[in-house]
Amino acid sequence: MAVVKEEVIATALGLLDESGLEGLTMRKLAETLKIQAPSLYWHFANKDALLDGMAEALLMPVAVEMRMGEPWDTRLAAIANELRRALLSRRDAARVFAGTFPVSGNVLRVGSHVMECLKEASGDERLAAWGTFTLLYYVLGFAIEEQAFTEKQGKQQAAAHPPELLEAYPLAVSVMAEITGESSDERFDFGLRMQIEGFRHVAARHGAAKQNDAAGEGGTALRKG
Repeated sequence: MAVVKEEVIATALGLLDESGLEGLTMRKLAETLKIQAPSLYWHFANKDALLDGMAEALLMPVAVEMRMGEPWDTRLAAIANELRRALLSRRDAARVFAGTFPVSGNVLRVGSHVMECLKEASGDERLAAWGTFTLLYYVLGFAIEEQAFTEKQGKQQAAAHPPELLEAYPLAVSVMAEITGESSDERFDFGLRMQIEGFRHVAARHGAAKQNDAAGEGGTALRKG
């Protein structure tokens, strides 16, 4: 029986959990599927194409049920949290997603919903587009660090700091518990609030500038008349 594309992706995600991104190879995937390499390459020409397919699969549960009647910031926060959960659902999943730009249904759905929220807030497509990438980069970067940095690693790094550095940077030492503690959800929410409130501020300034420009053009027209 021929292997279908969905089976290839599911198996690849399983290998990702077992071996991490470095351990996921096209050869190992073909062996696990018990198929020859040409059969695998018929579905995915190379590992980059495979990662695109895996990234698309990871986003399957994100931004599926949107409550369009809710405020834009509420919807945006929900998408960001769903995306983070998706990126943490598999080992190295955030690294899989980083650098992939598949033009596919799930990716476009998530991006479109984020842009709709930000355009609703600002009324400007360029701000919405830039804000979308800024938000997605925040979630992606946070998830990458979250998966790479464990509490144990943080404590080991803190203990390994030379005394002269601890004396030179006492503030960094005093907040080490906040960095290495089990408060990643709170830290993520804090950063997300900064993203949302920052965009709200930028959108308000942009709207005020447009109104001032329009008022200035109107005054010029009246003077000419």
